[in-house]
Amino acid sequence: MALYQEFEKRGVKLFKYRGTLPIFILVTALALYAFEQYTYAKNALTQHSILEGNLYPLICLLVSLLGLFVRVHTLGFVIPNTSGRNTHKQIADGINKTGMYSLLRHPLYLGNFLMWLGIGLLTENIWFNIIFILSFWLYYERIMYAEETFLIKKFGDEYTEWSKDVPPFVPKLSHYVKPSLHFAWRKIIRQEKSGIAALFIVFMLFHQIEFFFTEKSIDLTFSLWNVLFIIFTLYIISVKLIQKTTDWLNIEKTR
Repeated sequence: MALYQEFEKRGVKLFKYRGTLPIFILVTALALYAFEQYTYAKNALTQHSILEGNLYPLICLLVSLLGLFVRVHTLGFVIPNTSGRNTHKQIADGINKTGMYSLLRHPLYLGNFLMWLGIGLLTENIWFNIIFILSFWLYYERIMYAEETFLIKKFGDEYTEWSKDVPPFVPKLSHYVKPSLHFAWRKIIRQEKSGIAALFIVFMLFHQIEFFFTEKSIDLTFSLWNVLFIIFTLYIISVKLIQKTTDWLNIEKTR
């Protein structure tokens, strides 16, 4: 099998399981952080970050929120039946060329990368983050290759000509084109609710791990991370209840 065929075959397979890598990253990051905190506690050492207190995790949160913003901005302006969460096969009724897609060809993967990079940075382990970046690159490079092969086969020269001036992953900020579609905020509330809530749940878990090994108990106070966890847990519960009791979020707005 030719190398380009092998790349496409692997990319198609990885596309179906592209939600697996983030779970592996999360579990590994939490386990590594717990081990580090256990080691510090066992040796009666105090872990000092370069940035003390809540400042460092807040910087990590900002990195993740930047990734979330990229995802939300991307999905809010896409053509229907494109850039979905489908895992069975590629779907594209058109080529997105405005908004985030005018800056780079794969904005959703950049958003995912930044969201998980913020979480990886919480470990304060440089080797973990280097491995994460390399793994993400190798994993999603194949997926992006398969997606672009699909789009070239379907749209031909239209996609090829457009992609010449649009970088694959690093944004070219000077090329921004304002979207002509209205922002689909109902779609964002419906589709991104779990990701938004999960982000703050993860940050809370890191906080609880550190607190447990430092104070030998669970933090039940109204600390910043517990409050954010409560707010966004209530948010996801409210959205789910609305979805079950009304069609308000289940009807895609005609655009």
